[in-house]
Amino acid sequence: MLVKIKTGANLSGAEQEFVECLRSYPTTGVALLDLTVGDHGSRRVDAVILTPRGITTADVKGFRRRQNGILSIPGDGPWTISAEPAEFDEEISGDPVDHLEHSVHAVKITLERALIDPGHICGVVVLVPFRGVAVRPARTNLRPGMDVLVANARDAAELRIYLDGFSAGPRSWTADRVAAACAALGAEKPSRAELLADGFDAVQPEAPTPSARDLRQHVIPAPLPPSRRQTTTGWAIFAVALLGMVVVLIVIANSLAHDSAQPARESDTTTTSVTPSPPPYRPIECWPFQTKC
Repeated sequence: MLVKIKTGANLSGAEQEFVECLRSYPTTGVALLDLTVGDHGSRRVDAVILTPRGITTADVKGFRRRQNGILSIPGDGPWTISAEPAEFDEEISGDPVDHLEHSVHAVKITLERALIDPGHICGVVVLVPFRGVAVRPARTNLRPGMDVLVANARDAAELRIYLDGFSAGPRSWTADRVAAACAALGAEKPSRAELLADGFDAVQPEAPTPSARDLRQHVIPAPLPPSRRQTTTGWAIFAVALLGMVVVLIVIANSLAHDSAQPARESDTTTTSVTPSPPPYRPIECWPFQTKC
């Protein structure tokens, strides 16, 4: 990684340790140290790191004494290490996260005024303890795009992991864009040859097209033809089912024929006769010499 330090910069011990970490890391990137950005150079930014995939702004904090233990970052209080206030080498007015957000905003505005679209800019607070001191956890996510890292020259694993994955965008930062951003931020501009040798692209690469192998992985394979054993088993199951249906039909037909052959029960054929009632009486008028009267 290329490291560019402004001429006459007065780096603290923690910042010098941070520079040593970056220089020992074999990855493509440019680290700009000790920048002054914002309106009339009103804000000092410890470091801005540009990689082919994005930009991150770093605030580097050292310690006054050897403090080791568990790092605690409350939302509205001082940072502590094993329940003791973290004693940084520089006095910080307010929350370190707020200070980092202001630095990120100042870098973004500076690049936009130079007609450079920076995209999303991440931010990280790098805590640099004394060598041989362990502060855990070595990485804490504060919010999307904001992290806290613990790193020194002997334990820079989390810093390397962060620089590899803080931005998952495409390789949009070419050598020319990086050189223009360095000039806009007022840093020492690396030459195009240095950027190309470090691994930056001369031209933004096109989006990769899916290969034939990738397309084959997404194609749903056609079902395999059934084997001979599977075919035989299927026909056997079909024959058993058909035989069962025939047996059921025979049983039903036999039951219907048996029921129709039985004689009707006596109680079903016996009928009862009803005696008719006599006709109603009607008086007959009799005349003289009338028979049957």
